[in-house]
Amino acid sequence: MRIVFAGTPDFSLPVLESLIAENDRSETEIVAVFTQPDRPAGRGRRLSTSPVKKVATAAGLRIEQPETLKSPAVQKTLLGLGPDMIVVVAYGLLLPKAVLDLPRLACVNVHASLLPRWRGAAPIQRAILAGDERTGVSIMKMSEGLDEGPLYLSRELEIRSDETGASLHQRLAELGAMALTEALPGIVDGTAPVQPQDEEQACYADKISKSDARLDFNLGAGHLERMVRAFNAWPIAWCRWRRDDADSEQTLRIWQAKADGPGASGLPPGTVVSASKDGIRIATVAGDLIAERLQLPGRKPQAAADFCNACDLNGLQLY
Repeated sequence: MRIVFAGTPDFSLPVLESLIAENDRSETEIVAVFTQPDRPAGRGRRLSTSPVKKVATAAGLRIEQPETLKSPAVQKTLLGLGPDMIVVVAYGLLLPKAVLDLPRLACVNVHASLLPRWRGAAPIQRAILAGDERTGVSIMKMSEGLDEGPLYLSRELEIRSDETGASLHQRLAELGAMALTEALPGIVDGTAPVQPQDEEQACYADKISKSDARLDFNLGAGHLERMVRAFNAWPIAWCRWRRDDADSEQTLRIWQAKADGPGASGLPPGTVVSASKDGIRIATVAGDLIAERLQLPGRKPQAAADFCNACDLNGLQLY
């Protein structure tokens, strides 16, 4: 069983590690790992390798890092590898039809949602933002459409009331590895049922940008709380504020918050109602948002009690 693995970020690692373990104890062979090219990152803009490349290097696996899979030369390399299956987990590059048709069995994708809900780039954050009670992973036979292929199986989990993007990311990554392990035998011997997706139920998870994480206090506190949770640990929910004696505005990041009650202050949305060790209470159009962990530029995130010792936000307007 010759497998080509394609993945890039941390989310890919549990699946890759499970395949490596299988590689060591069975007739399964990972013939190559495809991951995105090294790219500049951080303040120093030094070249950074992907998490998948680091794990693959440590395991002594062949690594390929093409800029695109549309290149005839890259496709020739893939053909020469003779894969029975290509396993794709958050790779970040599109697979053209020539690549989809190349393996003997299939190109199989591990996707972090219950397809057809949340096709696309950011299913984890979008599920939290939408207030979904459940999500999961889907093992899909890839097609040319974006996450439109038929499903081998799906596995669910509950989204907890305190779930963050980071915690759900980890839980789904681990569930994805287990689900793929469960699905592989049936895919290999041809007994796995294949279920077409219901197109009428499809919705899309657009890519997240930093601007998406800006808090608008003209939205209700419940929605803002979901934003704070969804965007932790990236890009982190944020707003701006200005001291009365300052010439320039500052960015305030909010790492942890909760919605509270209908709100009775009558103050304009964005007004800091109170600031204490229990949290920074901010008026919204519907209820109050209580910020419990905050961060100023150039500083580390702080609990509300420590933040209030260093900065007084009482009465200020956040926007």
